[in-house]
Amino acid sequence: MARFLALGDSYTIGESVEPSERWPARLAELLRAEGLEVADPEIVAKTGWTTEELDAAIEATKPAGPFDLVSLLVGVNDQYRGLEIFGFRDRFASLLQRAIAFAGGASSRVLVLSIPDWGVTPFARDKGRDLSVVRDEIDDFNAIVRVETARAGSRFVDVTPISRLASHDPSMLAADRLHPSAAMYRLWAKLALEQARTAIGRVSRP
Repeated sequence: MARFLALGDSYTIGESVEPSERWPARLAELLRAEGLEVADPEIVAKTGWTTEELDAAIEATKPAGPFDLVSLLVGVNDQYRGLEIFGFRDRFASLLQRAIAFAGGASSRVLVLSIPDWGVTPFARDKGRDLSVVRDEIDDFNAIVRVETARAGSRFVDVTPISRLASHDPSMLAADRLHPSAAMYRLWAKLALEQARTAIGRVSRP
């Protein structure tokens, strides 16, 4: 049975949706539908966590690896709180190395998802945020995520364009008008499926 560890923040814990509707749960379901034996994901994530807070939580919970698949999606709260981007590069790269270690040192078994654009949501408008600034900053953070993922040899899944569908499709948002709905998480899982399938397919079994 393949083990799956999902690391992140509100987007991984699935704020405002049911546990079965979280994208890691949906992804495991899709993998099982293809005949792969995949356990329910073990999740280390909480709404509001920055990269530093996720790192501290990993230290506290000490997930017991190795895992056959590890996902990492973090950074939106660094941007939201106005943390400087140069420090983000080091913090993200460190978390990615921890994710790789949980995958038994196999970087190809790590999926990194891009940071969604919360600036397209009614929540952002209600807060009076400059939506173009949010978009540009999310793009800047994601440029770092993409480069560091490639440098490490892990797999990048770009969910940001899907997140921007919420600008004109209310069904893509949960009732809180900020976080993704179950419908959006299904799209994320479908997008990540091929990369996850390939990652798990590379696992050597005795």
